[in-house]
Amino acid sequence: MIVTITGKHIEITDAMRAHIEEKAAKLPRYFNSVSQVEVIVEKSTGVMQSVEIIASVEHRDDVVARESGEDLYACIDLAMHKMERQLRKLKEKQRDNKHPAPAERERLAEKTQIQEEDVA
Repeated sequence: MIVTITGKHIEITDAMRAHIEEKAAKLPRYFNSVSQVEVIVEKSTGVMQSVEIIASVEHRDDVVARESGEDLYACIDLAMHKMERQLRKLKEKQRDNKHPAPAERERLAEKTQIQEEDVA
């Protein structure tokens, strides 16, 4: 997985880079198809700072999480938490769209067989 970190009006320190990479390394745990993560850290006017995380997921639209606040590390943690929640939800949707469970498949087959007998 490729992690790209960009700073706008702020210098990305080694500690910030390590913290972001540590958090981003956990994202494939929630959805295996995460191929790239782009983190944009921006210093706004005054003491406000914002973090935007864009995760590229194979065969899907990009997943985006944003957070703003005064404490940069808290913003990173909150944005990563939002991203984890979105990826978990995406994984659950994908899992729910799979074929029916074996017991349900047997029940559907029996129902179809009964309907065919009624027609004959």
